[in-house]
Amino acid sequence: MFLVNELIALLAVNLILTQALGTSTLFIAANSRKNLIGTACVITIFTTLGSFAAYFTDKNLPEKYSDYTLFIYALTVGIIYVILLSALYFISRDKFVKTRKYIHVSAFNCAVMGTLFTIHNKASEDSSLLNIGSYVLSGIEAGVGFIIAALILTAAYRTLNSSKVPSSFRGFPAMLVYLGIISMAVYALK
Repeated sequence: MFLVNELIALLAVNLILTQALGTSTLFIAANSRKNLIGTACVITIFTTLGSFAAYFTDKNLPEKYSDYTLFIYALTVGIIYVILLSALYFISRDKFVKTRKYIHVSAFNCAVMGTLFTIHNKASEDSSLLNIGSYVLSGIEAGVGFIIAALILTAAYRTLNSSKVPSSFRGFPAMLVYLGIISMAVYALK
């Protein structure tokens, strides 16, 4: 029962379905399972590492500089982006060539920045959440939520792009309606 409750909580707090963050990347990635897995995994890495860095930013940034939070978060994600690309390049140039597109698409995805700001807002409202475990767990949950949302979207991608759907509604419009319906269902779980 605990595992079921945790899974429902994970879906309920999923940033992708309840706030539609990262949907454009989801639509692109849903076209291919290989792209989907690569993109979702890299976004999970960015949300997790970004949340880790956001904790230290929120903990150490003086109140008078709080207006610079957006800039610091973007700079942090940029640094993570450069580090991941550099590490991948030095580990294996073949892997670098094959996987750099996932890093490019994922780094400044609105799901990553949205995760950081959502975590920041939750911690601002409830000071008990201002700890590294809470931040990192929220980053992991957002990444896993993105993976689950991507799988749900992939399941319907071929059907919503088939000839059975009217041509004016096929593709992006149908995916948005589908995402909206799934969002309402997941939001109802809260």
